[in-house]
Amino acid sequence: MRLLLDLGNTRLKWALRDGVQWREQGAVAWNDDVVLALHDAWRHLPPPHHVFGASVVDGARETQIAAVVSTRFARPITWLRTPAEACGVRNAYSEPGRLGVDRFLGMVAARAEGLAPCVLAGVGTALTLDALDAQGKHLGGLIAPGPQLMQQSLLGATARVLIDRPGKVLEAADNTPDAVASGCWQAAAALVERFVAHMSAPLGGAPQLILGGGDAESLAPLIALPSRLSQDGVLRGLSVWSDAHTPLEQSL
Repeated sequence: MRLLLDLGNTRLKWALRDGVQWREQGAVAWNDDVVLALHDAWRHLPPPHHVFGASVVDGARETQIAAVVSTRFARPITWLRTPAEACGVRNAYSEPGRLGVDRFLGMVAARAEGLAPCVLAGVGTALTLDALDAQGKHLGGLIAPGPQLMQQSLLGATARVLIDRPGKVLEAADNTPDAVASGCWQAAAALVERFVAHMSAPLGGAPQLILGGGDAESLAPLIALPSRLSQDGVLRGLSVWSDAHTPLEQSL
């Protein structure tokens, strides 16, 4: 029995893995009372044999979550820090730890599920793009603001770009709210399309496009390419990694 933790920029997602079965899952936003919410969510969970975590947040929040796990289950968290190679995926970064562990685990999940060669797009606070070839080699990627962060940055840096309602995404807008929303979301879609186009030859043809993250479903219709929505890629990748780092007799 393993408890898997994905500490993302916006929220913490968790899953209880019992052998090959996903037993329970949940999520808590960081702007909630995380400690209280986790104690409540985990009140009736059986104690896991192991707890594995992947984090892109600061050490203070990692320590806070580790304290909840220790109090509730009397277990330490084994944190995965991005390696140079694991589970058939080879990191392109010369300094492997600088690649976000969420991006690495997304590639691990895709590789384990037979989806490579592929381009993975994480659409959340940041827009991340990674190319993974059929042999599990990471060919590199890009990072940009996610579409919502683009809008917030634009509005925060300009005095006269003001909006009084959420904008709609249009091909050409005749008002500021729609123009801001349309420009930012279309910019994100265009970057994804450009990256796929440039990486197609190195990936051997037409790679699968996998979209994950909180805004993936909203971005998908704006991209003029076939795509596959991926749910919980970090947790699925962490499950694969934990399979390889858990003694068999304790993993069931």
